[in-house]
Amino acid sequence: MGEGRMHEPVKPVALIIMDGWGIREMTEANAVALGNTPNYDTWERTRERCVLDASGLAVGLPEGQMGNSEVGHLNLGAGRIVYQDFTRINMAIEDGSLARNDVVATALEGVKARGTKLHLIGLFSDGGVHSHINHLFALIDICHEENVGAVRVHALLDGRDVPSTSALEYVES
Repeated sequence: MGEGRMHEPVKPVALIIMDGWGIREMTEANAVALGNTPNYDTWERTRERCVLDASGLAVGLPEGQMGNSEVGHLNLGAGRIVYQDFTRINMAIEDGSLARNDVVATALEGVKARGTKLHLIGLFSDGGVHSHINHLFALIDICHEENVGAVRVHALLDGRDVPSTSALEYVES
């Protein structure tokens, strides 16, 4: 063996990333299981392989949250779990550090000192891929706790990760 090498490879290895290719036992509404996939079927029978979790905590998202190509590639490239903004914000809400965040605290202090309104602008849904309505509610709670006067919400509706006609449901909440 060469210096610094642990062992000689027995045969070539390929890392094949199949975006959108979910593996599950259930066949109902499962295009992968129902499709004609002769090459994949052969690989599955004759080659060593492993399947990686691509959602939830395995890719730094909250438990049960579906993953996407971006988070999957980020975690593969990093070689470890990279907590996504969604999860990091959830953790900051849970441990109270969002209220102590320098940017949040400075913004609220400025609004109170000037006696102006605080304008919150963002996606307004519970889809979780690009935003989550609970983050808005947490900011509003912080504003209430910090005695911020007027808060105005400018909601961007019908994001990509929720049904296109779901806006009314979120506004009513």
